This record gives sequence, C-alpha cells and structure tokens, in this order.
Amino acid sequence: MKQLIRPLATAIALLALVVPLAACGDSGDSDPASLTVGFVVDPSWAQVPVAQQAGLFAKHDVKVKVVNFSTGVEALQALAAHQVDIATAADVPTAATLTRSPSLRVVGDGSRWQGSRIVARRSAGITSVGDLAGHSIGTPLGTSAAYFASNVLSHNNISANLVQVAPSAILTAATQHNVDAVSIFQPYQAQVAESLGGDAVELTGSTYNQHSLYLATDTAIASKSAALTSFFAALGDAGALLTARSGDAISAVAAATQLAPALITKILPEFDYVLQLRPELAGSLGELAAWAKDQGKVDRSIQLPDYNGLLVAGFVNSGN
Repeated sequence: MKQLIRPLATAIALLALVVPLAACGDSGDSDPASLTVGFVVDPSWAQVPVAQQAGLFAKHDVKVKVVNFSTGVEALQALAAHQVDIATAADVPTAATLTRSPSLRVVGDGSRWQGSRIVARRSAGITSVGDLAGHSIGTPLGTSAAYFASNVLSHNNISANLVQVAPSAILTAATQHNVDAVSIFQPYQAQVAESLGGDAVELTGSTYNQHSLYLATDTAIASKSAALTSFFAALGDAGALLTARSGDAISAVAAATQLAPALITKILPEFDYVLQLRPELAGSLGELAAWAKDQGKVDRSIQLPDYNGLLVAGFVNSGN
C-alpha cells in the first residue's frame, strides 16, 4: 500500500499501464454498471481477488475490471487522472494525495492490519528494537511502511537511517545485506521474513495500525452509484469468506499475491476484513497528513483539507 517517491523505471512502467486506459475515456468504460478498479496486490484488499474468483461481482450485477498496481500511490495517481473508477490505498498515501486531488473521496475502509513489523537481521547485530539505533532500515519512503518505521523509532527515542527501497527491490535489499532491516507491507513482509529464515527478527513497538482504504472519483460516485453499492456488497461477501478462512478464499489470495497458501493462512488473522467507514478516520488522516508535511512529502504551505468532507459513507455501513 503506498509510495510517494518512486524510481523513473516505475514511472515509465505505470505510464505504459495507464495510457491504454486513458485512451478509452474517463475510466476505460462509461457503462454505469461497470467499474475499473486499481488494485494494489496486497492481502490488505484481499476482498477483491476473492470476489473476482468466487463470482461475487456477477452475483451482485456489477462488471469489474481489475488493474494491478504495486503501490497505493501508483493506484491513486491513476485514480486522480480518472483512469480508474476506484483505487485501493493505505491511509498514509491517501492522506497526502487528498491534499492535492480534491476530486477523490474515501468510500470504504476495507481492512485494518495489525501485523506491521520491522524485519531485521540478527547477523547485523539486531535482536531488539533498541538495537536499530544507527542502523539502516529499507522502506518505500512516504508510505504506510515508512510511517510505521518512523513511529517505532520515535516512540522508542531511537535514531536510525531510513533508506529508500522500492517494494519490488525490498527482498533483494534484505537478503543481500544492502540494509540492516526493512519496513514493508504485505506480501513483501512475509516474503522477507521467510527468505531470511533464522536470521530474521520481527520487531514491533508502534502505536500505528494501517487502514486499507477504497477511494473513488467524484465522477464515479455521481454516475456509477448503483455499481459502487453492488461492488461493496460483493466485497462484504468476500470479507465473510476471508474471516471464515475459506479454502477457496485462501487460494484466491494466494494466486493474486503469488504467496504460498500456507503463508496466506498464517497472515490472514492479522487483518480485520469487516467493511466500515467510521468518522474518526478523518482525524487519523489529518494526523498522517501532518506527518507527511513534516517529512516534506506534502508542500508545507498547503492547508490540510477537512477530511470529514472527503468521506462518503453511503456505500458501506459506517457503524460497523
């Protein structure tokens, strides 16, 4: 979920992906019963592949085209350009993006992830949070993973060096000892821990749990309201399958993330997949945006928006 700075190669790859969508119109499809969804390949939004594989979108009479992205920031860029109708993104990049993309709205909180860890190497002399002092931590800067690492360091009065590492390069950086530790979202976190084996040390110590959000354009909300309602009804059914640890749901997430089913089974309990959109999310987004300004990821001269006005709760039960 999630990156505010990314290399030129990633930008070129994203451009190649979204140009065909742009050539087809606002989201590639003006059909009011059809949605184009920018999906970050991450178990945080596992409802999407589960609903797709289980035929739940068809059951709820909505046609869904899924376009994969590696980070929430990439998905949000496509959304801001109206090249997709819906995008998935974590709360940190969402908070920053909403300061400069007033046409976007948060329409659902898909899951809460309580499994964030800094994965460090014993061979780097790290066995506890305190040992992170002075070491390098690879992370995609400006993302929820970077915020988690910063939160751990600040709450433990530790100074360490956060190093920009793209999600696709995080496993190599960890296993080739280019950094001493990493802070990354799933499925990369599980892959790093598994690859390091006995050399891996998983560290916590943060007050932050990631909210995995669904955002839509104002155009989609106005012209595809029924499709959005059906989309979230399908996601609700998928969430029930995930909560029940359905074998078919596990297989769908494993196929989407390219993780082993056994590993998916292990990490699914870290997520709360009940759809919601609580008012207090607005305050959390404001705090995250203030952090982004402090980090220079949002122009310090920008006045932060009223996030309450950017939450549209009509598509999910906000009281859950």
